[in-house]
Amino acid sequence: MPTPSRSLASLAVSGALALSALWPLQAHALFGDDEARKAIIELRQKVDANRQAAEAAANDSRENDAATRRSLLDLANQIEQLRGEIARLRGQNEQLAREVSELQRAQKDVQTGIDERLRQVEPIKVELDGQAFTAQPAEKRDFDAAMDALRKSQFDASTTAFTAFLRRYPSSGYTASALYWQGNAQYASRAYKDAVATHQRMVTEFPQHPRTPEAMLALANSQVELKDTKSARRTLEDVVKKYPQSEAAVAARERLTRLR
Repeated sequence: MPTPSRSLASLAVSGALALSALWPLQAHALFGDDEARKAIIELRQKVDANRQAAEAAANDSRENDAATRRSLLDLANQIEQLRGEIARLRGQNEQLAREVSELQRAQKDVQTGIDERLRQVEPIKVELDGQAFTAQPAEKRDFDAAMDALRKSQFDASTTAFTAFLRRYPSSGYTASALYWQGNAQYASRAYKDAVATHQRMVTEFPQHPRTPEAMLALANSQVELKDTKSARRTLEDVVKKYPQSEAAVAARERLTRLR
């Protein structure tokens, strides 16, 4: 029968053996928990790192979005400014176009006015009764006015107009024709003495004028009306002598026959 001390020793040995048997298991359990904790910690670190990276990326994205929005806003502002500038320049261009148009119209009006004034003073070419000469526009206008009165049988008005014309334009190319028609107007008004003086002046001053033979016939008619048959015959004889090939010479011969 074992003694109590041996029993206690055995129990101690048995306990030690049991503890030694359990130690590897406990150590193994402890070592496994550390690895798990380490893995968890690493996983948490990775998650945190990923979260931080995601947050950083999100921040960067937000910053980029904000920068993009600012850029777009700046671009929109610039576009609006450019539109405003284009509108302003377009308005200026339209204003300049209007001013240019007005200047061109004013220049045209000025040029038209200048041309009109030049036409009023610039000599013009005239062909009348086989004669070519130059005359002032006012000169032509006054002659035409006197002729117009004569065509309307306004003989006194025509005579007055021709008298004023001859006084106003003493060296005019119209002078011979004016004298011829003035004498006819005077004859039509029965101012025979005036007609004689007028036609006599034409015959004396313009012997080569195409109207001179006709003026001599008219002169003879006035002399006949004044009962100056002798002077009328002499005038008709001068027509035949000086202008034998003219139509007036034919008429003069017939009248000479009647005067005898």
